[in-house]
Amino acid sequence: MSIEQFHTQKAAIRASFDKAARSYDAAAVLQREVVDRMLERLELIRITPQRILDAGSGTGYAIPLLQQRFSDAQLVELDLAMSMLQVSREKQLGSGIKKLIKQISQRNPAQTCGDLEHLPFADNSLDIIWSSLALQWCNTPDAAFAEFARVLKPGGLVMFATLGPDTLKELRTAFAGIDGHEHVNHFIDMHDLGDALVQHGFATPVMDMEYITMTYQDAKSVMQDLKGIGAHNNMLGRRQGMLGKAAWQKVQAQYEVLRSNGKLPCTYEVVYGHAWKNDKPRTQGVRADGSQIIEFRPRA
Repeated sequence: MSIEQFHTQKAAIRASFDKAARSYDAAAVLQREVVDRMLERLELIRITPQRILDAGSGTGYAIPLLQQRFSDAQLVELDLAMSMLQVSREKQLGSGIKKLIKQISQRNPAQTCGDLEHLPFADNSLDIIWSSLALQWCNTPDAAFAEFARVLKPGGLVMFATLGPDTLKELRTAFAGIDGHEHVNHFIDMHDLGDALVQHGFATPVMDMEYITMTYQDAKSVMQDLKGIGAHNNMLGRRQGMLGKAAWQKVQAQYEVLRSNGKLPCTYEVVYGHAWKNDKPRTQGVRADGSQIIEFRPRA
């Protein structure tokens, strides 16, 4: 599989999430569950941050939970889709007197619309980067990890959840042989993500994975849930336009083969990771005078 098969179209992703902002919370059962499981992992980590970034914050489900955990920290929400940030702010402010109090409160998190691969923050300015189910939308997670390393303070923590290769495997089976186009997003292996963290200066990453399976009455309900959270197929090789009736019937028939206990399964491989930015700059391959050693090896 070529690296381009992982690539998505950022403008299309932004448009999908902007469109889904109002329907997101009703469909985001998995997303809330993953945040809750990340928080359980965070309870085991000792850190007193001053500034936390929720990278890919969506409609802000994690924000009050992080505020409760770190009451003295400043929180910053970042999302690719402005409409997601707007929904989050509306939920935080509420209405009436509560809204007025919140508007003048110093506890309101800052918000910025931006891309994980091009973070709009200064070097060494954050203590924690928290990112739940957002990295899978990056074309090059390496670029995101490089940005995380740049903006984290030495000793800062990155904690994330993303999706692994077995995600939506049933849907991929259902679309197999329909045409020559990509219908389901591809996702990167946990071990490759761990290697990328090390390459970008993070110390001893901790990685683990679990499967979470949602169940549905029919294939249409699966597609409606994915649409509700904005998780369209936005890969470069995707089909332009709707499937015909015969093709859709074939998809449904191929999905039906997987029915178990009266339900259609939809599996998510959820990958969790956390790592600390090294306290000291990497010095491997650097002389005492600061010049760099470049090693050439003969080809095998």
